[in-house]
Amino acid sequence: MSDVTLCSETVRQAAVQARSAICHTVIRTPLVHSPTFSRMFGGEIYLKLENLQKTGSFKIRGAAHKLFKIRDQIGPGGVVAASAGNHAQGVALAARHAGVASTIVMPEWASISKQEAARGYGGSLVIFGRNVEESLQKAKELAQEGRIFIHPFDDADIIAGQGTVALEMFEDLKDIDMILVPVGGGGLISGIAAVAKAIRPGVKVIGVQAAVCPSAVESLRNGRLTKVTDAPVSVADGISVKQPGNLTFEFIRKYADEVVLAGEDHIAAAILMLLERKKILAEGAGAVPLAALLNGSVPVLPGSRTVLVISGGNLDSPLLGRIISRGMVKNGRIMRFRVHLKDIPGSLSRLLGRIADLKANVLRIYHDRNVKGIPINISCVELELETRSSDHIDEIHRELQAAGYEITE
Repeated sequence: MSDVTLCSETVRQAAVQARSAICHTVIRTPLVHSPTFSRMFGGEIYLKLENLQKTGSFKIRGAAHKLFKIRDQIGPGGVVAASAGNHAQGVALAARHAGVASTIVMPEWASISKQEAARGYGGSLVIFGRNVEESLQKAKELAQEGRIFIHPFDDADIIAGQGTVALEMFEDLKDIDMILVPVGGGGLISGIAAVAKAIRPGVKVIGVQAAVCPSAVESLRNGRLTKVTDAPVSVADGISVKQPGNLTFEFIRKYADEVVLAGEDHIAAAILMLLERKKILAEGAGAVPLAALLNGSVPVLPGSRTVLVISGGNLDSPLLGRIISRGMVKNGRIMRFRVHLKDIPGSLSRLLGRIADLKANVLRIYHDRNVKGIPINISCVELELETRSSDHIDEIHRELQAAGYEITE
């Protein structure tokens, strides 16, 4: 691997060229200041909204740059790529713009909405593999049939395309002190970190990875590429990559200051917070930078300028409902408990009256008279309440106990 490939100034220049090549295919996404998050974390917090990019993700940048650069080499078989969703859509749309055919391999668990989006952009889909690694292997096999394989991250042209994100950020905000970037295979952080260090050497670039699939963290800890096995499916499925790329790992080691982890509950809470506070729909992978601030793994210095890269917004509607519920529980917005009542007229009404007095909203209620192990004159009531905060939950708990109710979780 050449030192030239890893040179930050070389990557910056490549990103400048990439931007000229893709300027008619991608949009320049906004960088917005968040007064709410700035107050919460003590510094000036900005959001780079790649969720507003075409296809709903930054991936179109690298895909378009790669395809336009090799367009003259592409035969009638077109290109082939593998992805859980965002790279798939990026390659499909970029191929359509380039006037070439695209075949997209997606794992069996890829969301239906992302499958349909890739089809809608003109991609021919092949559903194969229990994980992205198996899908990648299938795509490489299909490449032997006359297609050109487009890697989702481990490619210098892809990295340069993703580096255009950093060019835009520094044009909009010159004195950036810290950038938080989602990390999966490492293409995005490689491009952003290299370009950022060329423009402002003192800037801190911190990667954020889902804790259930910590491949970059483990690779850095071990000093070599490390594959994570048996990682469960994450709400941040877009960055659930079991091993970084050879090239991207070298970029991460050289230019990223640190890679931290975010748990599922904090990612869900971050999605909900972005939706409620900023009206921004971010997928799990796009919300991990905020999750890293919420869990305290990245401190923000007072007065500093921090950019969170919201890398994508492709979130399934059914999953969104589950995430909102989980995020509300994490943020102290939902209280669930069980209480035993005397099975006499007015018992349930009096309980609900006390809850109303405490300004909580009943979301769900289940009243069961046939619970094993409790007396025949007792009924079991399970409640789910909408609350203001964790302090509000504590208040409800105290007041109901003081009123003689025995509460269990």
